[in-house]
Amino acid sequence: MVTFAVTTLQKTIMNKSTNFTGQPILNQLIMFLDKGKIKRISKQYESDRYVKKFSTYNHVVVMLFVALEGYHSIREVVLGLLANAHKLSHFGLSYIVRRSTLSEANLRRNSIVFEEIYKDVYTRNRQYLADSRMSDSDMKRLYIMDSTTITLFKDILKGVGRNPKQGKKKGGIKAHTIIKADENVPFLISYSEAVRHDHTFLKEVHHLPKGSIITFDKGYVDYAQYERFTECSIWYVTRLKDNAIYQARAEYEIPDDADSGILKDEQIVLSYGEKRMLEHNARRIAFWDSENNRLFEFITNNFELTAEKIALIYKRRWQIELLFKQVKQNFPLKYFLGDSENAIEIQIWAAMLANLLLTLVRSKA
Repeated sequence: MVTFAVTTLQKTIMNKSTNFTGQPILNQLIMFLDKGKIKRISKQYESDRYVKKFSTYNHVVVMLFVALEGYHSIREVVLGLLANAHKLSHFGLSYIVRRSTLSEANLRRNSIVFEEIYKDVYTRNRQYLADSRMSDSDMKRLYIMDSTTITLFKDILKGVGRNPKQGKKKGGIKAHTIIKADENVPFLISYSEAVRHDHTFLKEVHHLPKGSIITFDKGYVDYAQYERFTECSIWYVTRLKDNAIYQARAEYEIPDDADSGILKDEQIVLSYGEKRMLEHNARRIAFWDSENNRLFEFITNNFELTAEKIALIYKRRWQIELLFKQVKQNFPLKYFLGDSENAIEIQIWAAMLANLLLTLVRSKA
């Protein structure tokens, strides 16, 4: 657990930099927050309307404190602030928030404010996030998409799947996330009920630069969106569903120096829409993974990259799985300070923002 005392992050990351020496961890993190921008965001969404003392900025700092300390209740938060009352002035906090005030703020202050603050910090500092060690130009334009589910009570948000024979079905909130392969922090996050199918999120992916590559698992299957990707010159790499119906049109010759795992490389046509009258041209690659004794069938709308590169692109999906594991281990989202959807989203955004800020401190140090 992170301490609120004068403990420097360079001890954590074993770096000799003195840029952050002697500063509390939270103080190092909020250095990346732009107070002026937060005021403009709060004005845009009227998040400080009728608020006397507990401003949006104060709310963000307190929720970062919650994420770093891993508190389970509002009572613990207030006690933690009381224990560190002599340090609050370093963070722009002039008083200790009451339990009722924090509870009401989590209920009424729109979570989109925290989303906009996250986007602002990410946009202003993304140059520090890029991995300079990555030299592959194709990987630099690669985006990785996946979702993770955070379990909740079904009365808050509906869960996915059938009702169990024994016990109660749990609900959940699903975080649909996209990261850049060379940054390893989310640049786009969207929340929904766990019951919502993944493929509906594909429709929100319309702003990627021309020539981008995006990879995702077969849970996002949507042939109509695949066709829109092709029209926008966005290349996707995913897996073919087991029950997919397609017609083979042409088979490509496999080079002699190709990986031995490449079994087939062919052009196929996928039918979709009403009465399957619409068609989507794709490329199917059958790949045998000798390490795991498993057959993979990849599909893509890119006919230029080698079959090995297509397989490698899909393999990079492990990166987002590691990110989910990292966030859940460092900021375990098992206990929430409120039972409303808005309060839950605020706490998740605070955890994501804390993870982003820690990554920035690590990269700059």
